Amino acid sequence: MLHAADHPSSNAGPRRHGQLPDLIVLHYTAMPSCAEAQARLCDPQAEVSAHYLIAETGAVIPLVPEELRAWHAGAGAWGACQDVNSRSLGIELANPGDAPFPEAQMAALEHLLADLRHRWEIPPERVIAHSDMAPHRKTDPGPRFDWRRLARAGQSVWPEPAEPGDFCADLRRFGYPDAPADVLLAAFRLRFRPWAQGPLSREDAALAADLAARFPVDAVPAQA
Repeated sequence: MLHAADHPSSNAGPRRHGQLPDLIVLHYTAMPSCAEAQARLCDPQAEVSAHYLIAETGAVIPLVPEELRAWHAGAGAWGACQDVNSRSLGIELANPGDAPFPEAQMAALEHLLADLRHRWEIPPERVIAHSDMAPHRKTDPGPRFDWRRLARAGQSVWPEPAEPGDFCADLRRFGYPDAPADVLLAAFRLRFRPWAQGPLSREDAALAADLAARFPVDAVPAQA
């Protein structure tokens, strides 16, 4: 039996319409310390939470039972999914937002992702950034996060160049929500090309085309 001390955040509720998690959303806390982040994620007045918080030391802190709907994603979408909280597991990484992610923290994340993905049968392309599903308003886990490392470990995906197509249409096919082209470009680069600047390039379009071709978000029937 689970006790309150095992999952100390009360900021949670039932998943709507019997939905089960088939997405994992990664965040940074944007707070000075892990202890402060944990206090906020457990504060009923804050009305925010996540299923797990990972400290800089690699300590994994369960906050909300996986069966429940945590309040981490807010407004946004991924493919046909409009209620991301009901369809996802949320992982917060203790990081102020502008610092590297320590080795111990990344290793702990890889192990946690492998476990969650195995138990909930979540494919690697459905491990996404908060900035992916809410590109208008979010930037986490930010440009310092090593998505390529996760992909090499099999816990996310990384694109290879393909024949360029319609950049925005390809990103929507991969999962990004409808948004202006400049917003989509910024979100795409934040995750896949954080060093890139300037207008949309052929390389941007080539990588987006590969994501759309190999990982179309709604290629299989989605939950309602």
